[in-house]
Amino acid sequence: MNTSKKQASIFSGVTLAALAAVVLMPLLLPSATLATEILIFALAALGCNLLLGYTGLLSFGQAIFFGGGAYVASLTMIHLGFGLLGALFAAMIAGAALAALVGLLAIRRTGIYFVMLTLAFTQMAYFLAYTLSDWTGGDNGLLDVPRPPLTLFGFEISDLTSSYAFYTFVAVMFMLIFVFARRVIHSPFGTTLVAIRENEGRASAVGFSTNHFKLLAFVISGGITGIAGALYAMLLNFAPLSNIELLMSENILIMTIIGGTGSLLGSLLGAGSIVMLGDLLSSVWPRWMIILGIALIAVVLFMPSGLWGGVESLIKRWKERRSGASEKAAKEAEAK
Repeated sequence: MNTSKKQASIFSGVTLAALAAVVLMPLLLPSATLATEILIFALAALGCNLLLGYTGLLSFGQAIFFGGGAYVASLTMIHLGFGLLGALFAAMIAGAALAALVGLLAIRRTGIYFVMLTLAFTQMAYFLAYTLSDWTGGDNGLLDVPRPPLTLFGFEISDLTSSYAFYTFVAVMFMLIFVFARRVIHSPFGTTLVAIRENEGRASAVGFSTNHFKLLAFVISGGITGIAGALYAMLLNFAPLSNIELLMSENILIMTIIGGTGSLLGSLLGAGSIVMLGDLLSSVWPRWMIILGIALIAVVLFMPSGLWGGVESLIKRWKERRSGASEKAAKEAEAK
């Protein structure tokens, strides 16, 4: 496949479906704030999908990168006067650096030992954030996080105080990162990650340094998740301690699994379903997480490829039925 065809595949199909969802969400959902929250967690799930869906690494460390990005962006804006893009860049670097540190140690082990290492790092990060209350606000969180306007070369492009303006900015960020992630998974690097997921021993035997590839996947995932954490802090004007606790990692993993591992668009579906489910049921029934557990069990048992896998299966069946009906009509016409 030549370069032009690869670029065409990146900017068509799934990318157009993601763009359509991004355009329609603020029109169909009750508020732009809810739509913004969905896109932010879709970014976090997308970063997780690069590890779980394409590299086969089940990491409970995503909260470290999410919370770390939120804290770094907030602190740089509050104490150093960083603007919007500067704070997001700092959050991306912080998320990537934390991911490099965690990945460098965790990828030395595989299987359950790798999972337990990432879980232990998340617990350590949580208690570290709790202890450093002068920086993080401790249990109260980091308050008065600003949402600066979008400026470029000293010129203000947009004031993001309104919910729709901020949604537009987050939507643009989401699509840029979505296209970047599509480019990554369609590159030789992405193909190698899939080879490692399928059979790491064989990938190593043919000459690939699998630990280097896994570490780079960790860094990319951490950078994306760090940006998501920073955007979430700006959305709330607050960086809570819960951003960096184990439950956040679990939520991001659940979004990834329900949406569909190995599918970037599934990350958007998973985040949308979980955020909307929480928004609808949390005010009705305080134990709504039970329903979430039932939904996760149902997806794992009956839709192992996730929601997007189920959608693809329905589309495939519809095409097969349509093709069968066309062939039948053609045979009947020939018989006449």
